[in-house]
Amino acid sequence: MSRVQLALRVSDLEASVAFYSKLFGVEPAKRRPGYANFAVAEPPLKLVLLEGEPGRPTVMDHLGVEVETSAAVDAATGRLTDAGLITLTEGDTECCYALQDKVWVHGPGDEPWEVYVVKGDSDVRDKPVAGTCCTDATVDAHVPAGAPATAAGQAASTCC
Repeated sequence: MSRVQLALRVSDLEASVAFYSKLFGVEPAKRRPGYANFAVAEPPLKLVLLEGEPGRPTVMDHLGVEVETSAAVDAATGRLTDAGLITLTEGDTECCYALQDKVWVHGPGDEPWEVYVVKGDSDVRDKPVAGTCCTDATVDAHVPAGAPATAAGQAASTCC
């Protein structure tokens, strides 16, 4: 089963967890420091709450589609690249307290979308920042033929 993911950066994690538990009628599927996620059956939704700065309004962090297998991520990568989109793949990456394979694309308003599979649990909330958050050797940018010469550099540095 696939489901859409909405990741929000919230200033008050506890109040947000209480609100969304009431709104969707379910408790979080995973709670960790500064993090909660809900696996909502109806409507099919993965809601991720990331603790942000106190007093700041809630903002969208990123959007996604959770799939069941790495093969589904690979298929999405091929489909998106074939459609002319610049994709960034990450294999065996750790973030959001999970080990994942994923592919990233950006919409016309620069909104980040990921197609991902959760392969296991992890103790890592955020990716390490060393100039860019995509630092492991498994990151691979796919730039369609005919894309601007700068697209490869932009794709390689684009990240969640």
